[in-house]
Amino acid sequence: MKLKIYPRDQIKQYLMIDVISIVFLFCIVLRSGSELGILGKLFLLLIFLVSFYIGLWYRDWRLLMAVLIGLLTLTLLSIYVGLSILIFGFIFADLIGRSKSKWHIGIGIAAIALMFILVQWKSTGHLFKLESTTLLPVMIIQLIFPILIYIKEKAKSLQSELDAANKQIVQQEERQRIARDLHDTLGQTLTMIKLKSELTTRLVDKDSSKAKEELKEILATTRIALKQVRELVSDMKFVSLESEIEHSKKLMYTAGIELDIVKKGDPLLLSSVEETMISLCVREAMTNIIKHSKAKRCTIQFEIIDHIYFIQIMDDGIGLVKVERGNGIQSMKERMQALQGTAAVNNSPSGGTHVTIKLPVRQ
Repeated sequence: MKLKIYPRDQIKQYLMIDVISIVFLFCIVLRSGSELGILGKLFLLLIFLVSFYIGLWYRDWRLLMAVLIGLLTLTLLSIYVGLSILIFGFIFADLIGRSKSKWHIGIGIAAIALMFILVQWKSTGHLFKLESTTLLPVMIIQLIFPILIYIKEKAKSLQSELDAANKQIVQQEERQRIARDLHDTLGQTLTMIKLKSELTTRLVDKDSSKAKEELKEILATTRIALKQVRELVSDMKFVSLESEIEHSKKLMYTAGIELDIVKKGDPLLLSSVEETMISLCVREAMTNIIKHSKAKRCTIQFEIIDHIYFIQIMDDGIGLVKVERGNGIQSMKERMQALQGTAAVNNSPSGGTHVTIKLPVRQ
């Protein structure tokens, strides 16, 4: 089992601050002369580290317990080492602000206030008279800090939901545009080709010269259809499969999911429409894995079998259990149906989700 040290999505904002804070705390505690002794100091610092580690990875009752134990540790260190240790309470104030429960946040804030009161009472004999004028603003900041973090996390969550909703709207508009353009431009042309082909079939034996004329018209109409397809494609934003894969690697890395790319055989030369549709399907699958799968590992495999281009996306997450098949899966199916291909999303026998995309190989 791989040991997780620090959440990747928090490295950019919090890692440097946490490392500096912990180093300063260790230096202050270990260099102080207190009756705890070196073993007592190391024991309390170890409890602090364990509580901090648990608080990093959980957002349920375990986070609350870790914060309460961590604050108790800081209380003891403040009593035996010095009041300056109270400054490090902001570490657990930050963690409890990320909890999903308002009750847990309220209990955490009360615990922070109790920590200051107990340390003040033990040091001065007074419950509410702060010995140092700097401790009062420090206490106020730590009491407010969880609320600010909760508001920030809530805004981030709402923004993610808004982005997902906007993405679905864009996808729906794209499908409607393609369907409208296909109906308005290609529908009538393809119907004409069909009718002329049926007429030519009947004329082949009866009037060969007339049949040749009809074939020439069918050829001319086919050229018109190709021109219309090119016009449709020119209006569609091209999405490179290679660039989409690179983008997926970055997203998976940020989400803490290992992504393996397996390419079997020679690469297939795809048309602009085919490559764009497959890229969008891969994007949708990656989005679903990040949002719903709770996976640790994902594999994308490309291969050609019997003139069929296979793209298989497999993860080791929770599968489709208790997950509704939403618009994303239907969108993948509709995209591939437009190319005479298929898209299927199923539970894998070994666990996780297995997405299979099939596209006929055209010369």
